[in-house]
Amino acid sequence: MLDEALADIRAAEARLTELTEALSRNPDDTALLADYGEVLEWAHDHDLWNADHRAEIVLDGLGLGGLPRDRRVGELSGGQRARLSLAVLLLRRPRALLLDEPTNHLDEPAIRFLQDHLRALPGVVVLASHDRVFLDEVCTDIVDLDPAVHGITRYGGSFTDYLTAKHAERVRWQQRYATEQDELRDLRHAATVTAHQLGHFAPRGNTSKLAYDFTGSRVQKQISRRVRNARHRLEELTGNQVRKPPEPLRFAAAVTSTTNTAEVVVQIRDATIRQRLHVGELDLAADDRVLVTGPNGAGKSTLLHLLAGTLAPDTGSVQRRGGVRVGLLEQDVVFPDPARTPRRIYQAATADRADVPALTDLGLLAPADLDRPVGVLSVGQRRRLALATLIADPPQVLLLDEPTNHLSLTLAGELEDALRTAPGAVVVATHDRWLRRRWDGPALAVDNGRITA
Repeated sequence: MLDEALADIRAAEARLTELTEALSRNPDDTALLADYGEVLEWAHDHDLWNADHRAEIVLDGLGLGGLPRDRRVGELSGGQRARLSLAVLLLRRPRALLLDEPTNHLDEPAIRFLQDHLRALPGVVVLASHDRVFLDEVCTDIVDLDPAVHGITRYGGSFTDYLTAKHAERVRWQQRYATEQDELRDLRHAATVTAHQLGHFAPRGNTSKLAYDFTGSRVQKQISRRVRNARHRLEELTGNQVRKPPEPLRFAAAVTSTTNTAEVVVQIRDATIRQRLHVGELDLAADDRVLVTGPNGAGKSTLLHLLAGTLAPDTGSVQRRGGVRVGLLEQDVVFPDPARTPRRIYQAATADRADVPALTDLGLLAPADLDRPVGVLSVGQRRRLALATLIADPPQVLLLDEPTNHLSLTLAGELEDALRTAPGAVVVATHDRWLRRRWDGPALAVDNGRITA
């Protein structure tokens, strides 16, 4: 694949050599000079004389520097093939580059390399990504496909600039909606109550007929005109009113509990799980907010399962305070009955709670998916359903494994904000750089099965 990526470079280099030799024999040939200038400009644009060095830099930057050059593509892992395909695109330096989730399969050093490389590329780069730090570092414009009052919108600036503009836009949306609803109420009143008052201006027998002819008729015409105008405006506004802004994600209030916020709800002592994880000492208080970080395979998910009680330690102990309910959002959620629908699952999970928001109001599942068997839903849809049940009926200990995966950027931001005020203890394991950057609580690093604060 690398040979293919550099094929145009090699061809241009050979063509330059050929044209140079031809010009040395015919220096006044204008056609040769034009061809030479065109190929030379292309060579400059594609950094021809530095191509081999660039190839080494790109391969090293994307974590492929140690691969033998004679390794067959079919022998590479899925992640290695994805990075190699990305390397080929970067080496070709096209004038327009389209990238779909380019940070997938990249570690943090490789992501930083890609950020720097894309910023330096000539031409246009269009990318789709859920990596908010990457968007903030690379993009100069954001096209938002999430719900907005004016539909799909393009915002100038970085992702941080987009968030500022998006917040201001939502405030304006809410204000416009509130203003229109107030006007609609006034217009309905004018079109109904005021219309009924017209009867009060009717003549009162023979003694009032003359006065009515001079004044009542004119008053009635004025009121009738106002009513017609109100009804016309009501019809117009009803048909074109702005829709209600979706409510941001918010955890429901905790069920009444006698647990003191300072009390320990989960305690781990010298616990080991099949040589994958060792936790010497960990106390989780009822109001703790803990971030768990570490590379893939380090033991983050294992730690969450240990806290949840879905994995028992081979040695040591895990104790949970009596009456404390623990909820775990796994990376791959599987429901016991694949034939049940999201609507039924949500209703059953929230049956004991009053004033539970409708599942559609949370914005986590599309209405068309509410009555489909949960077994046919995607991983992301199942995770969002599980998250919905945890938001509507939050446990005293909430454990989230990569919670922003499969969420839109808007929902990811709303979830982060909601976690700050979630009732009970919260433990989040994530690779999400944006979430980690904004986390203001304690953090635990897991690496090679060991935990450090």
